[in-house]
Amino acid sequence: MEMPTEENPVVVHNGDCLDLLRSLPDGCVDAVITDPPYGMDWDTDSTRFTGGRPDLRRGEGRDDWGAVRNDNKPFDPSPWLQFPRVVLWGMNHYAASLPVGTTLVWLKKADHLFGSFLSDAEVAWMKGGHGVYCFRKQFPPPSRMAEGGGRCLHPNQKPVELMKWCLDRAGVPKGGLVFDPFMGSGTTGVACLQTDRRFIGCELDPTHYATAVRRLDHASGTGKGSLFAGATN
Repeated sequence: MEMPTEENPVVVHNGDCLDLLRSLPDGCVDAVITDPPYGMDWDTDSTRFTGGRPDLRRGEGRDDWGAVRNDNKPFDPSPWLQFPRVVLWGMNHYAASLPVGTTLVWLKKADHLFGSFLSDAEVAWMKGGHGVYCFRKQFPPPSRMAEGGGRCLHPNQKPVELMKWCLDRAGVPKGGLVFDPFMGSGTTGVACLQTDRRFIGCELDPTHYATAVRRLDHASGTGKGSLFAGATN
């Protein structure tokens, strides 16, 4: 399979990440950093949200995302635990399947909004250690749209700065190779490009995959030619 290089540090695939996993050369990946389907069968229709008040809707929302692939069955983290550095978001949904490790917390609301609507924070499991570490970044729809060039890119989109923080917390070296088996709109890849790491991404959903390809191709522009090695099906 094609591998990222220093000159072309991004390679992405549209397909089953377990198939891709079997084709990776042993020892080539420095870290798995990902936000997988949690197994909660999430309803992505955000037009249903009112913020707790039927007379106060949180913007127009979107009803065209469709189902999150494989979110209708429990997530099994075991294939990813073998790698030397691992960050898995949504750990509260499958914590019984994880060994002891470090907990990362994304505080995504302003303090005065705690307890007002949905979750105040999201948590991730990181391989090794025992500590709990927090990152604060508000990410309401206007911020998501700004990162997406004027629109939200994914129903579970994470901030680029959050994924940069994950890369640093996990100790991924500059030039290291990061694998995101559930890359969604490609946020982890953008974070890698902006911090001089290499990236392999995989996404099963063809629509989100196409979004990631466009986003990463745009993010790879340096004025010296594209750093994007390419996309494969």
